[in-house]
Amino acid sequence: MENLREIPAMKKLDAGITRLMREDLDDREELIRRVVYDTLADLPEPDLSAHVVATYFVAARTMSPAQAGKEIAYHMTSGVRSWKPGTLLAGCSGEVVYSIVFDREQRTGIVRVAFPLLMLRHENGDLYTSDLLHIIAGAGVFALREHTYIKLVHVAMSDNTLNLFPGPAYGADGIRRLTGLSPDDIAFGTILKPCTGITPGEEAELVGELIRERFFMFIKEDENYLPYNSFAPLRDRAGLVMEAVRNAQAESDGQAVIFAPHITSPPHLLADSIRVALDAGCNGVMLSEYYTGGSYRMVRELTGNSPCPPVLYGHNGGISVRTRHIYREVLDFFARLDGVDMRQTAPLTTGIGLLRPFGMEWRQCEHVLSGPLGNHPPVMITRAGGLDQGNIIPNLVDVSSGTGASQYLFLAGSAINGIKNEHGEYDSSLGAEAMRQAVQIYLEGAFPQVTGGHVSELKLYAASHEATALVRALEQRYGV
Repeated sequence: MENLREIPAMKKLDAGITRLMREDLDDREELIRRVVYDTLADLPEPDLSAHVVATYFVAARTMSPAQAGKEIAYHMTSGVRSWKPGTLLAGCSGEVVYSIVFDREQRTGIVRVAFPLLMLRHENGDLYTSDLLHIIAGAGVFALREHTYIKLVHVAMSDNTLNLFPGPAYGADGIRRLTGLSPDDIAFGTILKPCTGITPGEEAELVGELIRERFFMFIKEDENYLPYNSFAPLRDRAGLVMEAVRNAQAESDGQAVIFAPHITSPPHLLADSIRVALDAGCNGVMLSEYYTGGSYRMVRELTGNSPCPPVLYGHNGGISVRTRHIYREVLDFFARLDGVDMRQTAPLTTGIGLLRPFGMEWRQCEHVLSGPLGNHPPVMITRAGGLDQGNIIPNLVDVSSGTGASQYLFLAGSAINGIKNEHGEYDSSLGAEAMRQAVQIYLEGAFPQVTGGHVSELKLYAASHEATALVRALEQRYGV
């Protein structure tokens, strides 16, 4: 590409304008979220027998939250403001069930709107999250100029309604049984690097090397490796990779590993992508649901009659532009209902985190993925995105104080495949050994608590205990 020409500096903007442009929306969201959850805790439970109830945070221009809720019900259900009781029209009309006002002007607060199941369920009784999002998060919610700011913050359903959805085929416990891991084993996975720009043969070689480490129960492609590029179409690489998987597992006493190719595709190609992966013998699939709604459910429907359906890794579906207007825990809630077995959240880090979510959003997402939800098993929460040897111990300490490591997969990419050996070559064996050493130090109880200087302390401990691979990895990742 030609060098871009320099553009003369424009007139400097007023400081007040630039401060507004730089407003920290994450801080604002954290403040709103705390108010929202404090309020939700005090609200009575709505009647969910015939409705799905959506809760919105509203900052309106001229209306109260209750009035805004009535407009949502009007625009997103029957489109009428009055009806005769007992009629079909009445049965298909939404209604406001609760509202709370936060300010004297009565413009800011929370409103709950009940959406009738009668208008949402298909003729065979099925219910779909894509239809739900179309109604509870459609243009009649977000396109109205009356709403200075509005956000979908919670969705409630009865257990009977929750059980209309397929849910995970395996969940955390099922994945452990599938791979032979006990509840006490720490589950590790890794991501192929380079992300793209490699041939099917090169990918197969990488996967074989990683399986021979006997450390990873899950290996996935990167989300940037699209299924139908010219140099490595899915059909070619899935066949060679699965041959490498079978050969490597035979050399490793049959140790079970889930391999998930990335199958995110345009809608008309997605079903074919799944079939290609399954025909090649893949026991997992990975996709992102950024802009192709209903993808997870489609995988479950397509493979529902299979004796061994694929493990479904739901990658980053909630980390997107949607979360500025829909709480990520709502998106994770829907992903679990649609059938994801694994779902990515962010890892705990010793400094500023690389990824969203964090803070209360992060905790709420993990609660939605692991807590009770009808008859659906907990998802295997995948902490990934900057996970490495310097923060694996803080993450293990954190989960040990909650539900325990049995519901988690720890997924590291560049921390495994991006570590260089003494010859300056990328060496996944070195990266894996460094992670093993960090985990062993955790298991020995050397760091029951984690301080702000954890990485430096860990390096000193590793150096004094001849954990040379860990020392090298920490130097390359942190420069300590």
